[in-house]
Amino acid sequence: MVTDLVKIIARPKLNAPNMLAAWPGISNVAMIVATYLARKLELKDLAAVRPANFFDPIGVLVKDNLIEDPQFPQSRFYYWKNKTGDNDLILFIGDAQPAAKGYELAHCVLDVAARFRANRIYTCAAALTRIHHTEQPRVWGVGTTQNIAQELAARNLLKGGNLQISGLNGLLLGVAKEREMEGVCLLGEVPSYASKLQNPMAALAIINALKELLGIDINTEELSHFANEAREQMKQVAAEAMEEYIDYFTEPIWEKDEEGNEDLD
Repeated sequence: MVTDLVKIIARPKLNAPNMLAAWPGISNVAMIVATYLARKLELKDLAAVRPANFFDPIGVLVKDNLIEDPQFPQSRFYYWKNKTGDNDLILFIGDAQPAAKGYELAHCVLDVAARFRANRIYTCAAALTRIHHTEQPRVWGVGTTQNIAQELAARNLLKGGNLQISGLNGLLLGVAKEREMEGVCLLGEVPSYASKLQNPMAALAIINALKELLGIDINTEELSHFANEAREQMKQVAAEAMEEYIDYFTEPIWEKDEEGNEDLD
């Protein structure tokens, strides 16, 4: 039962809601998307996963010589009433992915979606491609049915083709398909050489696509500024990496005389 694994905090009457779920992943794309929406929308608490069923805390914190209670990663649901659109929104944010029981957690999240009669489940992730960090990232769209895939293509989202979406940002949709629930994953392009860096550029591209798909109006000016700053940081990192490469793999080619002195003539 849902109540065994989830604490229900509120029981709002939601209008044909969609659910967006996010966990940490490559370049932190999914979490940037979810946390930005959480900051910009007037969200209210909906439910929380009981963490002891999925996570084992490692050690404890000590403050002022006193041991504190064990701390667990948070996995929480929020809701937002869409006053200008047809669909409300349920937002799920997981601070961490469990080392085990990912399949069970996916079912747990979808149980909440079913309880509040969510129309469609959305996740997002990074698509590692040969894109350069100075280029505008594109968004790939994949769905749980052929009809959804065609809908995404009609919205000018790139076809994902054959790929693997790692972690719960992908697994959740596989479980959704098992349960015959509609699901969509939006993947923002990320340079393969920058997979360990946060990528707000890809997150911004995904949010712009979600605005239309979810029927929400959200100001992205702050995220655009963050994306520009990150692009400059990547430019600096790339320049430094190139300098190190040149220093390591090249040697001076000055001609030297028999005594080892450089001959500059």
